[in-house]
Amino acid sequence: MALDPDIAALLHRFGVDGPPPTTPPTVAEMRVGNRQLSLAVAPSPPLTVGSVGDDTLEGVPVRVYRPEAGGTSPAVVFCHGGGFIVGDLDTHDNVCRRMCRDLDAVVVSVGYRLAPEHPFPAGYEDCLAVARHVARDSGKFGGGVLALAGDSAGANLAASVALALRDGGTPVAAQLLAYPATDLLSPREYPSATENATGYLLTTAECENNVRLYLGDNPGAAATFPASPLRADDHRGLAPVVVGVGEHDPLRDQGLAYADLLAAAGVPVRKHMYPGLVHGFLNFDTVVPSVNAAVTEMYADFKALLQAA
Repeated sequence: MALDPDIAALLHRFGVDGPPPTTPPTVAEMRVGNRQLSLAVAPSPPLTVGSVGDDTLEGVPVRVYRPEAGGTSPAVVFCHGGGFIVGDLDTHDNVCRRMCRDLDAVVVSVGYRLAPEHPFPAGYEDCLAVARHVARDSGKFGGGVLALAGDSAGANLAASVALALRDGGTPVAAQLLAYPATDLLSPREYPSATENATGYLLTTAECENNVRLYLGDNPGAAATFPASPLRADDHRGLAPVVVGVGEHDPLRDQGLAYADLLAAAGVPVRKHMYPGLVHGFLNFDTVVPSVNAAVTEMYADFKALLQAA
């Protein structure tokens, strides 16, 4: 299917629909551009939830979103996307607000350390530390079940945290993985990395550069968990998962491969491939109707898994 026309117009509006620049941007420029795009498409005023507050857990900055309804609610630890290089608590504020509202859940967004200043495994360790804290002190975070969510690089981190919590005996009720980067070792082995190499916001070359910066002096880590959750030795016993990917995304087939691998290991999987959509679509739900429909479906599936836990 062709690129969704509303997304095509959005990419053109921000000048990111053409070929990649001759000179790759610096990390600082990448962060500025990502932040500008994310904040430009966020609704104003922001979606209303019960409360929003910044805090620190285990030395890691977090933003905690609480639903309007009282009583017991699930806690979702959310890891933002950004190629392990960009993104922050603000770039995914609307994503977390909607998740809080639609799920009636406490959402704990993790401001994990970014590469290249803090290469692997710093970001993973931050997300795992926050998830363990929330699990230990669940009474302060809704008192219900624990779930994990993330998009892109954040979905990589959420998936790896889910594996670590399973191995440590910490119950996880469900996972939501939006267009996850699951295999940092061989991204070009997947057809979507060639089909969608350029012209769809995220390029394959950017993916490879992000991985290089993330792994730093330890490129061999890509062959194993926790850098690549797809390459973990055993996926049995993981929490049920919702996986959603866009058709025009170089990471599309990594996400689908991980969903299929989990299903083969006996994990309940709800898998979605959305025609016409690009990488990073969670942030576009208020400006692109087809994205709103996709996000609505993914969050409804996620909520059903939480309610069934």
